[in-house]
Amino acid sequence: MSEYLVISTSIDLMRVASEDIVYVSSDGNYSSFVFTYGGSRVVTVQLGQVERLLSEQLTHSGADFIRIGKSLIINRNFISYINLPKQQLVLSDGHAISHNLSASKEALKRLKELIEKGLK
Repeated sequence: MSEYLVISTSIDLMRVASEDIVYVSSDGNYSSFVFTYGGSRVVTVQLGQVERLLSEQLTHSGADFIRIGKSLIINRNFISYINLPKQQLVLSDGHAISHNLSASKEALKRLKELIEKGLK
């Protein structure tokens, strides 16, 4: 059964299934959600607040989301490629979804180590 993230502000409300969130990026006081179905939505909530809501509202799938650096939260289920020298991260489902993102080498190194530890 799906878990839903609900973000409510003074002017709007967004309700989305956790498995539909590929990543969330930040631009100051705004957070941009990118979804598996190709859409995106900008909400007036800071990324730190999004991170808190993910952990509070998603009891089972909250651990699927990882904060990468200051401006990115990703769904670990979509990680398909990490290249440290190029500072490249590819999130993909192997079919229709593919997003090329950049992050700091240090953030990607920590992510790579986290993924490797999870395999052991």
